[in-house]
Amino acid sequence: MNRLEIQIAVAKVAKYAVSESGDTVEVVERPHGGISIVVSDGQRSGRSAKTISNLVARKAMSLLAEGVRDGAVARATHDYLRTHRGGKVSAELIIASIDLVTETLVLSRNSRCPVLVQRNGEIEWLDERCDAIGIYRNTKPNIVELPLIQGLTAVVFTDGIWSAGHRSGGSMDIVGVLAQVYASDSNSARTIADRVLEAALALDQGRPGDDAAVLVVKVGTHHQEQKIRRMELFLPI
Repeated sequence: MNRLEIQIAVAKVAKYAVSESGDTVEVVERPHGGISIVVSDGQRSGRSAKTISNLVARKAMSLLAEGVRDGAVARATHDYLRTHRGGKVSAELIIASIDLVTETLVLSRNSRCPVLVQRNGEIEWLDERCDAIGIYRNTKPNIVELPLIQGLTAVVFTDGIWSAGHRSGGSMDIVGVLAQVYASDSNSARTIADRVLEAALALDQGRPGDDAAVLVVKVGTHHQEQKIRRMELFLPI
């Protein structure tokens, strides 16, 4: 009997000639089942951006681990950053949650970058306008909830991916990358994340103009009787 399996993959790189990425990606287990992945992009780049993105990610993770709902987490994290930095610093925040109680993928977004979703063979862009957190008083997230069905794929990314190639007049074609991956033998979440980042780096001629991170969440199937969870991490130093 086939069972649904959630695949999660992240690929990220710092801005060219900057030692530290201002993008932070963290994973936290949800107390009622499932996991949440927090993607935070701090204002500017380098160490100052990393400080902000870490601050935002830690706050969001602590609230998620306590069972606070995603929309409330995004609002509370915004209030925290705005109070902590006096409304002078912003961060983009996306929370992707696999909620096993509702059996849905919840995407909570405070970002200028859209999210690409593929399901039932169709591509959809989640691109409703929403503000970054930390600046404006009444900032709220854009929230979309999708049922967990086989083949559902969400591609979340930061500015460094979306703006890749702009300096040389190119543009990022994530839909095209996804089509190429699905035409190949391997279309795992890890393959998709790697190919999207590789395409962005190629457009920037190997010198990324901004911190870049891509998160892929994909619903596949597995045949194992036991529900074994696995995690991989590759960290070049």
